[in-house]
Amino acid sequence: MNGVLRRALEEKQQLELIYMADQGKISQRVIRVVSIKEETILAYCYTRKTVRSFKLANILSVTPYKKRGQYKKTL
Repeated sequence: MNGVLRRALEEKQQLELIYMADQGKISQRVIRVVSIKEETILAYCYTRKTVRSFKLANILSVTPYKKRGQYKKTL
């Protein structure tokens, strides 16, 4: 996961994140990583339209973001 986050930071790539808040609520976010700390990342959240802090331990899944319809059809 750290490799995906670092590469996204370097390339300014958007990521899709599945995150569990401290209260146990699970959310799906589209983010752009701003900085990486030891236990947290600072990222612009496109869902909330603000910079947010995310605990690494609470990130359930992170993948490169693909907009709907970006997949090419193959024959």
